[in-house]
Amino acid sequence: MPRPWKPSPTIKLSLATHVAAGFGLLAAPTAWPWALGAVALNQLILSGAGLLPRSSLLGPNLNRLPTASAQRREMALTIDDGPDPEVTPRVLDLLDAAGATASFFCIGRQARQYPAICRDIVARGHSVENHSDAHSSLFATFGPRRMRADINAGQATLADITGQAPRFFRPTAGLRNPFLEPVLASLDLRLASWTRRSYDTRNGNPQQVFARLTDNLAPGDILLLHDGNAARTADGQAVILAVLPDLLAAIDLARLTPVTLPTALT
Repeated sequence: MPRPWKPSPTIKLSLATHVAAGFGLLAAPTAWPWALGAVALNQLILSGAGLLPRSSLLGPNLNRLPTASAQRREMALTIDDGPDPEVTPRVLDLLDAAGATASFFCIGRQARQYPAICRDIVARGHSVENHSDAHSSLFATFGPRRMRADINAGQATLADITGQAPRFFRPTAGLRNPFLEPVLASLDLRLASWTRRSYDTRNGNPQQVFARLTDNLAPGDILLLHDGNAARTADGQAVILAVLPDLLAAIDLARLTPVTLPTALT
C-alpha cells in the first residue's frame, strides 16, 4: 500500500515561491526580474539539495539508524551495486564467519542476470533492497514517470526473485531530485543513505577505506561499501574483500551489532 506523501518544508517553500512569483507577475508585470530571480534561486536550492545524498531537505532520508536501534548498539552495513558473481559470494562468506548481517542494495538488471545470488543473500539472513533497475548515472535528471518506471522495475524484479519486497531505496550515488519522494511514497519505499561512505568504488587502498569507515564508529551508523563496481587493490582484489575482515573485527571490538535496515526499524 502507498504511504501518504508529505511535502518537506523545503518543497512547501518552493511551491509557495512559484505561486507568489506568478501572482506577483500578474499584479506587477514590471517586477518580472525579481520574480525570475526568486524562482531561479529556488531551483538552485532544490538542485543543491539533490546533490547532497545525506540531506533531508527534499524529504525523509534514513542517514542514521533510529534512536532505539542505536541504544541497542546496532549499526548497519549497506553494500551497493551487486550482485556481483565474483565478489558477492565471498562477501557473504565473510559476513557468515563473523555472524554479521547486512543490507544489499541490488540493481535490478544485475539481479536478473544472477538471481541465485540474490536468493542466497536472503537465505543467509540479509536483506535485499532496491538500488534501481538500470543504475543510470542520469537518474537524478529523470522526470517522475521515468523515475517511477525504473524504481518499480527494480522492485518487481527483486521481489519476484527473493520473495521479499524491498523496503528501502537508494539512488545512484545518492543523487536525486524533488520527484523522488512522491514516487517512493507511492511505492511504499523509504530513502536510505548513510552516515559515512568509503569511496571504495574509486579508492583501492584498504587502509584508507578502513579508516574512513571506522573513524569515530558509533551506534546508529550506516556504512556504505560496494560489492559491484568495487575499486581494486594493488593485487587486483576487490577492496571490500580486503577491508571487510578488519572492519568486522573493529565493529565487534566496539561492541556493536551489524543488523539489516529492516531489523533496525523493528
